[in-house]
Parts: sequence; C-alpha cells; structure tokens
Amino acid sequence: MSKAFTKEDTEVEEDALEDAPAPRGSNYITRAGFERMQRELNGLWRGERPKVTREVEAAAAQGDRSENAEYIYGKKRLREIDRRIRFLSKRLDVLKVVEPSKEQEGRVYFGAHVTIEDEDGNEATYRIVGPDEWDLSRREISIDSPVAKALLGKKVDDAVTVMRPKGATEVTIIRIEYR
Repeated sequence: MSKAFTKEDTEVEEDALEDAPAPRGSNYITRAGFERMQRELNGLWRGERPKVTREVEAAAAQGDRSENAEYIYGKKRLREIDRRIRFLSKRLDVLKVVEPSKEQEGRVYFGAHVTIEDEDGNEATYRIVGPDEWDLSRREISIDSPVAKALLGKKVDDAVTVMRPKGATEVTIIRIEYR
C-alpha cells in the first residue's frame, strides 16, 4: 500500500472523529469530577504534549521519516493527545457543576451517596455522578444509568424496581447522604 492511501485513510478517520457528536446524556458533573477533567486537560497540554513534541522533533532530526518508528509512533501519539485535548476542551465548556443543596436532603438526587439493599439482603452504596465521571471501582454510577434513573427522587425505605440485562430486580433504599 502506498503512503498516499495511508495518509488519506488517517485524515478521513481524524475528520470523522472531530465531527463526532458529544456524549449523549446529561451535562451534569460534580465539582470533584470537573476538577479531575481540568487536571487531565492541563496535564496533557502542559506536560504530555510538550514532551511528545520534543521526542518527535528529535526523531525527525534523525533523517528518513518513512522508516523511523519513533517518529511515526510519536506523531500518532501526538494526534491522540490533540484529539483528547479537543474533546476535554469542548466538553468542559458545556458541563454544569452541580452542588448538593439542603432542599435535596431526604431524597435521591445528583451527587447523593445511596445505600440500597437487594432482594437477597446484600447492601451496596453508590454515588450518583455525571456521565463523564462514573467509575465502578469508586462505586460511582452515571445519572443516566438504569439504576440511578430508578433511584432519582425516591426516599429512604422506598422499594424500587431496577431493570437489568438479567431482568428486573427490586431494591430498597436504606440510606441517603450528601457529603
């Protein structure tokens, strides 16, 4: 395959990614999630990108770029970094930071830490966060997830039916906290 076809394929792919729609769902985010995304953007822009740019410049100075793996992979990494920077910049512009308020106390809303008990008596605590920040390892679920949608607006001792891929299950809300 000639270089011309490879370059065209890459350009088409990059153009398609730039025109890709923003993530669907809500534009809500917690203060901590917003700050994490800003730190990632700053780290890419001020740390990672200049480092990779220097590496690409050094690789380019070695001569024949067509067979220079450091140059080729460095340019690819630079495109990935630029793509992520564009995404984060655009996404941060539309996100709305939501702070818990006193009126929310007693009901499940965005930012709540909710402890639920399933039909077998197993308890689990989740925090309802934005679609850009969910992380199951931290027990954070997206406000757009089926579990969060079922819990929103409910209060302690409410029984809630949650639709899962395995089928419906009923959970009871044990505790609601805003920290």
